[in-house]
Amino acid sequence: MQHYFSEKQTSALNLKKINARLRGRLFEFYTGSGVFSSKRVDKGSELLVNSAIINEGRVLDMGCGIGIVGIVIAKCFPDILVVMTDINKRAVKLAKRNVKLNNIDNAEARQGNLFEKVNEDEKFNAILINPPQKAGKKLCFEMIDKSYDYMLEKGTLQIVGRHQKGGKELSKRMETVFGNVKDVAKKSGYRVYVSEK
Repeated sequence: MQHYFSEKQTSALNLKKINARLRGRLFEFYTGSGVFSSKRVDKGSELLVNSAIINEGRVLDMGCGIGIVGIVIAKCFPDILVVMTDINKRAVKLAKRNVKLNNIDNAEARQGNLFEKVNEDEKFNAILINPPQKAGKKLCFEMIDKSYDYMLEKGTLQIVGRHQKGGKELSKRMETVFGNVKDVAKKSGYRVYVSEK
């Protein structure tokens, strides 16, 4: 069975547009079948993007899907650079279209698994992840573990999860890897966990 976290999608695209108000602004996104958030912006992404702590420099939106989190952050913080990555080729194509649709010039989407398309010397002030919890704990833990090496000092890893459905374990893993973790937002069973390097 194909999942939105598979590299290739064989289903027909069924392209459509969705609207969402995020961080107080109205955005429009192309979406379609075979990608995450195919019908609307999911509650986890909404909570993550509305409560993300962004200060300066470079931000990585890992597992970006159609680019919702990265595009909103890029639009609201025009002085930062946003890199978006996803394994799903269709999602990355849509993310690139959504960058143009929202007139963003400080974000780019790259297709690849985890940090595959991130250069070793690229370090980030913030890494934002709405992890594919359906893909299993092993992959989600790998995202947390590898983030540490791609982060600048005082950089933050910010993850959203369904607290009672695996999120609690993600939070514990973040504390193990970074030595600290705190909840910064909660809504509809989701929480945003933040660790600082």
